[in-house]
Amino acid sequence: MNPLKLALAERRAQIGLWQSLANPYTAEICADTGYDWLLFDGEHAPNTIQTLLAQLQAVAPYPVEPVARVPVGEAAIIKQYMDIGFRSLLIPMVENAEQAKQLVAATRYPPRGIRGVASAVSRAAGFGTKPGYLASAHEDACLILQIESRAGLEAIEAIAAVDGVDALFIGPSDLAAAMGHLGDPRHDAVQSAITDAIERIAKAGKPSGIFALSPDDARRWLAKGVCFVSVGSDIGLLTRGARDLRGAIR
Repeated sequence: MNPLKLALAERRAQIGLWQSLANPYTAEICADTGYDWLLFDGEHAPNTIQTLLAQLQAVAPYPVEPVARVPVGEAAIIKQYMDIGFRSLLIPMVENAEQAKQLVAATRYPPRGIRGVASAVSRAAGFGTKPGYLASAHEDACLILQIESRAGLEAIEAIAAVDGVDALFIGPSDLAAAMGHLGDPRHDAVQSAITDAIERIAKAGKPSGIFALSPDDARRWLAKGVCFVSVGSDIGLLTRGARDLRGAIR
């Protein structure tokens, strides 16, 4: 079974690292550093299906779960991401239960959903060699929906109640913008809204996740029961490392 899906169901902390460089070489480096999951960003990084496939192949030998953020929650895109091998997906800008139901359907084959069938040419199905893939693929699918707007906040309970949704993830930056605090996710009003959202997600019976703004921020959310936490990005590590190294010899 998908270890991330199982860990979320058991509320075990899963620490991840964002991948935005769209490069298999750096993805492989990060895959061997002890994170539980790596997020391959199709929304804000310069990724294509081909670059995502190369990164999946690069990290395949390592004990880390690849998670993909699709650019938009559309069935055709979700189908492509799942066919190349992503079984864990993060969907941005989810705002209501009907949208959540459509996203669940997009990750399931009929009669459970509307995912298109092409197992003989699908990497996820071993190009037709995995026995029972069509019947069991939904069991491994891990669907995490991103809450990052006022509408999403208002609909948390309804979204969480949708069968097939594995977790809800808070996006602080877009949420801050939606609340009138563009570029300031640490604003008191934003932080208060996030705290309230995390508590409501827990009461609704679903695990929560967040993009932490710093290691201290990650520890704070973990202490509050958040279990799907990003603690940084490949770009951030490279930028800070390069600056620190240059600064060390000034």
